Amino acid sequence: MTARRSRGDGGLHWDAKRERWIATAHLGFDGRGKRIVKKGSGRTKTEAKNKLKEVLRDHDDGLAIAPTGYTVADAVNDWLTYGLAGRDDGTVEACTILSRTHVLPSLGAWKLRDLSAEDVDKWLADKAKSLSTRTLQGIHSCLNRAVKRAMARDKVKRNVVELCSVPVGQPGRPSKALTLTQAEAVLKAATKTSMHAYIVLALLTGARTEELRALTWDHVFLKGKPDADPPVPPYIAVWRSVRTGGDTKTRKSRRTLALPARCVEVLWQHWEDQGWDRLAAGDEWKEHGLVFSSTVGGELDSTNVRRAFRQAIKKAEGITADEWTPRELRHSFVSLLSDSGVPLEEISRLVGHSGTAVTEEVYRKQIRPVIQTGAVAMDGIFGSPS
Repeated sequence: MTARRSRGDGGLHWDAKRERWIATAHLGFDGRGKRIVKKGSGRTKTEAKNKLKEVLRDHDDGLAIAPTGYTVADAVNDWLTYGLAGRDDGTVEACTILSRTHVLPSLGAWKLRDLSAEDVDKWLADKAKSLSTRTLQGIHSCLNRAVKRAMARDKVKRNVVELCSVPVGQPGRPSKALTLTQAEAVLKAATKTSMHAYIVLALLTGARTEELRALTWDHVFLKGKPDADPPVPPYIAVWRSVRTGGDTKTRKSRRTLALPARCVEVLWQHWEDQGWDRLAAGDEWKEHGLVFSSTVGGELDSTNVRRAFRQAIKKAEGITADEWTPRELRHSFVSLLSDSGVPLEEISRLVGHSGTAVTEEVYRKQIRPVIQTGAVAMDGIFGSPS
């Protein structure tokens, strides 16, 4: 005959309402004198006992046990609500879009404690059929950070997402650069548009779009310093960007650039045009000192600039406006200088790169020049065949 359990040892019973077996264990009393009871449930007695063993093992390891109904959606929504505090608005928006578009519809209903590395691998592999590698990295990062936050709050024992590598996705849209002929067509088409000065400055100085949107008249010196020794030509101080805190992308991105004569000319005209905009706006004008602003002096966002840029170059010969973005004016700056024989080190300084690798691999688009140094040296050593 089976011995009766001692009082307080727990038990196993059928819950008719839930239609599940419930295994319980009593682990003494807490500091308030309340009995500590741990439970595990299952459709069979064996499943309920195994669940209880898992709960007790976690308790012995010192882990708080999360409700079994805590899902991936709960973890992701908690991270989006509380885990992005202090981040840039653009970062928050991007993470929210990626999570709600790609993570939650596929994995949101999964119980977090039941999510396995194999499940994540399958999810990423399926997404790789339609998404670029960069987007895959983004959605993996969102899920990884959400589960990591949940793990730190004892909602799950380990982060299986961190164990999964990101597969190679579909090729993204390659950036490109304008040829000299295309660049001249763009400048001609942009004349007398609201984006003329912006396009000229971006193409002829290589400044980032985020730097130009934050540029203020306090950092534009159209007369230069002719009385200095030696005289200083007209220049702009690229010291700010629209990033959080107003800092440029890197320390080397903070630079002072002399202005080509064409930039000086269009900026004078732009300054005058903005004065007329200020008068037309009247009391609605909000002064921020920005070089490039809305018709009432407000800040421009990336969407405003992209839309206005494409509208401005719509009539450019040999250009399909919808295939180009403002940032490719910077790529064009690098390629045009490289085509003209400007050393790569100097181009890197002008665009604010910390080294030449990114300048050459990402920004320079023209066919690489033939490197003749070795051939010339070997001809000198061995001579030419007779």
